[in-house]
Amino acid sequence: MDFAWLWSAYDWQAGLALIAMVVVLGKAGRWLAFKVPAFQRAREQNRALDKERLAKEKYLPMIRRSMRAGLWTNVAFFFLMAPFVVSFEPRPVWRGLADIVLILMVYDFFYYVTHRFLFHAAHDSRFAVLRYFRRVHAVHHQARDPSHIDAFYVHPVETTIGQVLFHFTVLGLGLALGGFHVVSVGIAAVIYIQLNTFNHVKFEVPGYNLLNWISYKHHVHHIDMQKGNYATITLLYDKLFGTLD
Repeated sequence: MDFAWLWSAYDWQAGLALIAMVVVLGKAGRWLAFKVPAFQRAREQNRALDKERLAKEKYLPMIRRSMRAGLWTNVAFFFLMAPFVVSFEPRPVWRGLADIVLILMVYDFFYYVTHRFLFHAAHDSRFAVLRYFRRVHAVHHQARDPSHIDAFYVHPVETTIGQVLFHFTVLGLGLALGGFHVVSVGIAAVIYIQLNTFNHVKFEVPGYNLLNWISYKHHVHHIDMQKGNYATITLLYDKLFGTLD
């Protein structure tokens, strides 16, 4: 079988650039954010809470398992999927911005559906597989009032599912639309990573109403397994489908 056509579609240079962009943007963004005194104080508060949680015997083993699962799913995405749908081909700025929004909102819809109907299935569901995924998600929900570290205290099965939803959103949309500019995917990936972390952060800082609201709404979700606020990028789908708490 002739795989030349497949290799020609594989842009390894754009794939490597995507990895570098995600790493650099993530690190630069955090460095800049913590130059703000209010954010520094919030970080210290979360570090103190994280220290208490990490002293519990159950935390580190689960976090390590979750991070290993995340590493392998990311390796598969960045080396086996992304190079087929990212490139340096010039695109208008409006198209780049529209692609970022499209990726995030399509991903958030699928995450909303998965989170609501798979991870929060009824505890007495007659389907064993649904009861299993509820137990998987219950690991993360042990944190009733989460801090930063609880973004990583996740069962590896849930970590894999969450990342695969984002990865296949990028791959599917990219194949359907003829690919994305590497910058669009890089920015979308950084927003996806940072928001999924930030919404677990204990953040109560005067003057930052939107960030306070994002953190508060996800903390409401963690009160128990019966609360709404299932989306993770925005709460638009919770608003549309009546699950905004």
